[in-house]
Amino acid sequence: MRDLIALACDTCKRRNYTSTKNKKKQTEKFAIKKFCPRCRVHTLHRESKV
Repeated sequence: MRDLIALACDTCKRRNYTSTKNKKKQTEKFAIKKFCPRCRVHTLHRESKV
């Protein structure tokens, strides 16, 4: 039921985090502000392919 997703930084496009998501209940792309170690700031991370 839950699918594995990767969270990629919007600025540098690096995949820093992984998470799970219920595709039946949450159909749109997931986005959250998290710390990017490469950019060294909090940036928006969006869902991408694993």
